[in-house]
Amino acid sequence: MEASTHWNRSPGPAWPVSGQTRFVTLDEVVLESGTRISPARVAYETYGRPNAARDNAILVCHALTGSAHVARHGPQDPLEGWWEGMVGPGRALDTSRYFVICSNVLGGCYGTTGPSSPEPVSGRPYGMRFPAITIRDMVRAQRGLVGHLGVRRLLTVVGGSMGGMQALEWAIMYPEMVASIIPLSACGRLSAQGIAFNQVQRLAITQDPGWNQGDYYQKPGPVAGLALARMIGTITYKSDQCWNQRFGRKRGPGPGDQDCFEIENYLFHHGKKLVDRFDANTYLYLSRAMDLHDVGRGRGPYEEVVQSIRCPVLSVGITSDLLFPVYQQRELVQLLRRAGRRARYAEVESALGHDGFLVETGRLAPVLGGFLDELVSCEQPMAGGDA
Repeated sequence: MEASTHWNRSPGPAWPVSGQTRFVTLDEVVLESGTRISPARVAYETYGRPNAARDNAILVCHALTGSAHVARHGPQDPLEGWWEGMVGPGRALDTSRYFVICSNVLGGCYGTTGPSSPEPVSGRPYGMRFPAITIRDMVRAQRGLVGHLGVRRLLTVVGGSMGGMQALEWAIMYPEMVASIIPLSACGRLSAQGIAFNQVQRLAITQDPGWNQGDYYQKPGPVAGLALARMIGTITYKSDQCWNQRFGRKRGPGPGDQDCFEIENYLFHHGKKLVDRFDANTYLYLSRAMDLHDVGRGRGPYEEVVQSIRCPVLSVGITSDLLFPVYQQRELVQLLRRAGRRARYAEVESALGHDGFLVETGRLAPVLGGFLDELVSCEQPMAGGDA
């Protein structure tokens, strides 16, 4: 995949990118299905500098609605990043030591080629003509970016939720490129419950008449459907304890000054907020890629494929996670240890549910920072922690 870099700030239709976002154009990405996307643009941001050996790079992979903007680039950067407390000088992903890379995934809508991008022949947005993609396809595009940046080896690949799925695929697809992985609130294959939640969210979008079979880019689009999908997803991102502590049965003015529960207002707010910044077709494609995630698919028995991972693994779970319960992170470590692999499980106590991997940076930072310190100093972290 040959690549060229350009600085065009325009991401395509309506969804904004950071002023620090750069773009690389890959000649093509060959998908798992055999379909070729040619050319394919990848939006990315970098923090810190590569060392002389070009082996101090950390690839951060985002979740479903994330972007390449993982953190601010300094006090003058007005746009807050989605993992602000983890990336920067002196933080767990210390940009005075590490070269941090984050890209928008293939199929995304923050500058990387996806359903909202112009199709090369017609110039119109792909819409549902965009080919189906998988987590492995996202990793293939990231591999092209990493090669373009001249990185010899990644010190680690880290990400939560869909980002953790990418980290696991990196260790299997490009083992020679990865010194370790840190999947947070993730699994080796999506559960039936996860697929069910995703399907209901997709139906909320596709049953909105404004979706128009995915051809809505010059129209308002499925505003109500996308907002409802986000509201359903938001319910799964928290825990019962979190909802009760934060809202309980409090009431307040809602839409049209109608009296409603504050939890309802919260859901309305987050539904509208996503509509203002995200593409409905992208939501369909990326959530389906999560459904298809199974590291054993087409490779062999699931347990054996997990056990083929040879690099050190830090698997992190959030105690109250409904969407990716902690047994899934424990299972990964148990399988790896049975095969004599170097794997560690860390559990973060939090009432914030699945969102804990994004929000609980104060508790996550020493866990990730300690793992990286040990990796750098010893090269082979010892197995430890409960599993």
